[in-house]
This record gives sequence, C-alpha cells and structure tokens, in this order.
Amino acid sequence: MTEYSHGAGCACKLGPDDLARVMGTVNRHAASSHPDLLVGTETSDDAGVYDIGAGRALVQTVDIFTPVVDSPSDWGRIAAANALSDVYAMGGAPLTALQYLAWPRDRLDLDLAADVVSGGMEVMSKAGCTVVGGHSIDSPEPTYGFAVTGMVGSDSYFPNSGAKPGDTLILTKPLGIGIVTTAIKRGKCPPDLATKAIESMATLNDVAGNALTRSSAHAATDVTGFGLLGHLREMCLASGVSATIALHRVPVFDGVRELLDEGMWAGGSARNLKSILEFVESEINEDDLKLLADAQTSGGLLVAVPPESAGEYVQSVPGSALIGRVESGTGITVTA
Repeated sequence: MTEYSHGAGCACKLGPDDLARVMGTVNRHAASSHPDLLVGTETSDDAGVYDIGAGRALVQTVDIFTPVVDSPSDWGRIAAANALSDVYAMGGAPLTALQYLAWPRDRLDLDLAADVVSGGMEVMSKAGCTVVGGHSIDSPEPTYGFAVTGMVGSDSYFPNSGAKPGDTLILTKPLGIGIVTTAIKRGKCPPDLATKAIESMATLNDVAGNALTRSSAHAATDVTGFGLLGHLREMCLASGVSATIALHRVPVFDGVRELLDEGMWAGGSARNLKSILEFVESEINEDDLKLLADAQTSGGLLVAVPPESAGEYVQSVPGSALIGRVESGTGITVTA
C-alpha cells in the first residue's frame, strides 16, 4: 500500500509553517466565531468544542491520511484510532463518525478498499463509535480517514491552552513512528519493530483520555503530525508558558535510533524540525532532536497535570512517562 503514497501517514500533512501560511491569509472570523464555540481555531487545538446546553458540549475533529503501512486492514485500524484520538485528548467520548475514502480504482483492487474500511470499522466498534455514513471518490492516491463527533462536559474538557507553570508533562506512547513508517515504505524496517509500531498506532488513547479527569489535568493534546516538539510548542503558545523536557525520560521504540542512523527520516519530520528550531534551546545533538520532531501517526497524549497528580496518572496509563515540566516564560528547553 505504501508504494502508492507520496508520504506515510501524518507525515504527509502540511507542515506547521505551511499550514500557518495558508490559514494566515484566511478571514476566519465569520465562519469560526460563535458564542457557544468553546474551542475553535485560535489555539491550534486538537478538536473543536461546541456548547449545546445542559452541561454538554460536542467535540468535533477530522483526520485523513495516505497509507502508513502495507496491510490494508492495519491502515484502516490506524486511521480510526488516529481520528478518535483528538476526542480522547479533549477528555470526550466518541459518538458518531463519517468516513472518507479516496481510491485509485484502476490501479488497486476494490477488495483491498473493503479491507481498509473493515479495519476502520473494527476500531470504531471497539471505541463504541457509530459510523453513520461517509464519502468516497476516485483518486490517483489512496487516502482514508474519519470525521468524528464526541461528547464532553461543557466545563470539563481539556484544551491545549490550560497548562500552568509547575505542571508535570507526561507522554503516553513512545516516539519514533515516523521513522518506522519511513523504513516500512522503503522496505528497511525489521519485522518485530514494525509489528510493535503498528499495534501502538492501532491502540486507542481512551485509557489516557479517561484518566484526565481523575488526575485533574490542566491541558492535553495528542502527538501526531507535528511531532512532540511541534505539539508542545502549540501548548506553550496557547497557554502562555514555557516547557523543559529531558531527553532521557522520553520513551522511544527500541531500534528507532538505528533506523535514523540509516537515513530513515521523513520529509514531514524535516519540516517539523525546521519550524521548531527558533523556539527550542537544546543541549542535545541533532539526531536526538530529530526524534523529538519526528512526525507521529496515532501517537500518544501529551498531558500537563499538577505534580501531585502525576504519579496517579502514570500508574493508570500503561506505558506513560514523566518527560518534563511546565514553567513560566517562553520557548522549550531540551536537556539530556
């Protein structure tokens, strides 16, 4: 499947600078302003939140990308988990979804498209999310994803703008997905590493999302196409804070550094690194900085919680790790 795509998964998205250029020329006020809109486009958050009354709010998001792995059903599973992640990052519960499929009908068998959709439906069912319909087109490049609607309390959601100085930063999945998927596309990824990465991408962030309220989290975002540093920058700018992260605390898939040494580095990740450099003060080498800018597909949540709640959150979310802290000021500092 990956040979039919120009990029792998979330690495095929526009980079942060490209997106900022596009949106900077758009008059967003008329179409994206309403008294009941609780979270809109201003803070580059994961999803929109719209108050519908009686203490309830809708969470809405969309995520679509090209093949990230060669198995059609695994690609469908990953696309569904990735789209649902934005709802979980807000502390919400998914309700319904619309799916989107673009397919090169003259180049790829339609049975493969059925496998993609079946994989997506499997994960949506696991999440308790009802797929109510969708849209398909004939396209030269296969593309798949979902628009998801969820529900959250109108006073109990978790935007990326709530981080406070003193908070502990927690990451719930290991990094390196973009490097792994680049290696898969080039036929260079060890099978055991590919299997671990695929299962991580197809794993829902529901446990991490459900733990936000119990741990009195202040802010959350999922780590996807802009990499850890890119999404942390968005959290810092939205919250008016700075952050320090320690490289040795950041979980990374075993074998990823070796793949990076072999040149497994996506174009989307390179754009991430270029975009973030002026915002980051770093004590680490360039290869390690590349890991932190690596474009993730269906990555984990990045969560800012009060320090007294950090241990409880980590215990309740398997695989999560304390990676740094929120501070006053601006910028991101990366230590060894």
